[in-house]
Amino acid sequence: MSEPHYRRVLIKLSGEALQGDQGYGISPESLEGFAREIAEIRELGVEVALVIGGGNIFRGVAGSTAGMDRASADYMGMLATVLNGLALQDAIEKFDVPTRLQTALEIKEVAEPYIRRRAMRHLEKKRVVIFGAGTGNPYFTTDTAAALRAMECHSEVILKATDVDGVYDADPREDSTAQRYDRLTYIDVLSENLRVMDSAAVSLCMDNDLPIIVFDLNRPGNMKRVICGSEIGTWIGPE
Repeated sequence: MSEPHYRRVLIKLSGEALQGDQGYGISPESLEGFAREIAEIRELGVEVALVIGGGNIFRGVAGSTAGMDRASADYMGMLATVLNGLALQDAIEKFDVPTRLQTALEIKEVAEPYIRRRAMRHLEKKRVVIFGAGTGNPYFTTDTAAALRAMECHSEVILKATDVDGVYDADPREDSTAQRYDRLTYIDVLSENLRVMDSAAVSLCMDNDLPIIVFDLNRPGNMKRVICGSEIGTWIGPE
């Protein structure tokens, strides 16, 4: 498991992954664990980009459901992803890994503005790049931002880190008979409404033949196993 299967990857982390068992905010233990795994895969020579959600702090869709203007709620959600990005950057750099946070909304005092060529140069220099603030536009999720940034920066795969060990035909936490898929096509995901990522993100990946691997982040070492080609989780790609 020492040879990486991919040269450049984009990892999609949910904001909820950072909250651990505390139900809100950022768990120092979860943050440190993720940072350690990212440092380990970088030591393999893999170029790593990250997109992180903000659901552990604020979710735009939830805000709009509660009566807020959708655009305003989504901008608040984007700022939540920047908070998570700053926390993750600090945690990764504690492992002596150079890291850059780039944001789609300009916040010059705390992060670089997103510039594609600069991001690619950072990756070539083996710096971990964290993309914050989604696409910078309301009505788009961080899943769509992950698909967009992965293609812009020529990532070979999107690694969708979740709290289950792949994609199921039902919620395995509620249905003990739920069956896990080993492989799926983009059309399968869209036609069966499997909610791996939002439909815009999956369609974007389908149009550009960008594979997605959904795996369990909570099992230590899984990130490294996926990058080294172990067949864990669910692979999503073309026919």
